[in-house]
Amino acid sequence: MAGRATTVGVIGGGSWGTALAIHCARRGHDTVVWARGAATVEAINSRHENTEYLKGHPCPPSLRASNDLAEVITRSELLLMVVPTQYIIHTLGEAAKLLQPHQILVSCSKGISLDSLETVAELLEERVVPPEFRPRLAYLSGPSFAAEVAAGLPTAVTVAAKDEELAARVQALLSTPRFRCYRSTDVVGVELGGALKNVLAIACGISDGMGFGNNSRAALITRGLYEITKLAVARGAHPLTMSGLAGMGDLVLTCTGACVRNRTVGLRLGRGERLEDIQASMGGAVAEGVPTAVAIRRLASKMGVEVPIMEGIHAVIHLGANAQKVVTDVMSRELK
Repeated sequence: MAGRATTVGVIGGGSWGTALAIHCARRGHDTVVWARGAATVEAINSRHENTEYLKGHPCPPSLRASNDLAEVITRSELLLMVVPTQYIIHTLGEAAKLLQPHQILVSCSKGISLDSLETVAELLEERVVPPEFRPRLAYLSGPSFAAEVAAGLPTAVTVAAKDEELAARVQALLSTPRFRCYRSTDVVGVELGGALKNVLAIACGISDGMGFGNNSRAALITRGLYEITKLAVARGAHPLTMSGLAGMGDLVLTCTGACVRNRTVGLRLGRGERLEDIQASMGGAVAEGVPTAVAIRRLASKMGVEVPIMEGIHAVIHLGANAQKVVTDVMSRELK
């Protein structure tokens, strides 16, 4: 499989799944994207565009969509899973039994299970894929806006797997002069960097929405990265991973980008809107940082890691705390 064209199945027809499907089709792979909604499948197949989730970015004519998950799994050598963390078990479920030893499953999802505090890797290994398939799992993360990948703009990401040879195979299959993959064996660090940064994106949005300025945003990103790194290292990650694409890179992009869902939620919260109203207006799109804020708070408490910024964000999002007071409380803590 190394570097040659192969069959690719993308599980998830949202913006990121569609962007990766477009990329794979352009790369020369025989690609099919699975989407739950009949309208999404019809739009990709007949109009060659995902008009619901990635409007304005044409799909290559060779790209096909299907709502038959079993078909997409069984016909593909390389599978990219791009569904929200909270729906992984529900989406794959019994279909995971169709996986064969020659296939590779790459998780492109970012998040932590709200119920169990498991990462995507832990969910897949312990509750989804058959035990014999665990060595065939890899994880993709890094600073990668869907629209920019779909447009073919230069992007760099990290592919992680416990087996470096598997990471190298995925790296070769996905890399192009416009989409460069770096490889890693630090699955824990790559996963947590991608999951935890979404909460800080909401925080930066709240700060910007309240007009706190550039100094505040820089402080949130820097000290937030420190908290993320402490949590990740406590879970077994290598600290240097958090300084790379899957850590700092993804964090900076998500906290500063104009079109980021999580930052947009924060902006609207900072301007006084209610979370329920914001979510109702998102047309089914998911801001992973909202549930992840709960998971991080529970995870930090469980592991005995102090995360005052994350605690404050949780209070604003889920407890209705006053953001001005939270900022004052965080800034007034004992000096270190």
